[in-house]
Order: sequence, then structure tokens, then C-alpha cells
Amino acid sequence: MKAFVDLFTTDYGLFSIIVIVGVILMGFWFFRFFVRKMEESEQANRRLDS
Repeated sequence: MKAFVDLFTTDYGLFSIIVIVGVILMGFWFFRFFVRKMEESEQANRRLDS
């Protein structure tokens, strides 16, 4: 229980939460970015093949 209290009440705990949330958001953003780029590349290849 002390770990949760430290996580939400201390400066290093709050910074840890910020870093964890930031990494998760970056992961979602990179996933969407790479999927979008793969779809664009696939469409470009289809246009070149036609």
C-alpha cells in the first residue's frame, strides 16, 4: 500500500506516472503511424503495378 501512496504523492512517483503514460501514448502513435505508412506504400505499389 505504501507503494501506491508514494506513486501518487511524491514527485518521483508522479514523474514515473508521466513517463509510463508518455511511453504508452508514443507506442499508440508509432503503431498508427507505421500502419498508415504501410497502407500508403501498398497503395503506391498497386498504382505502379496497374
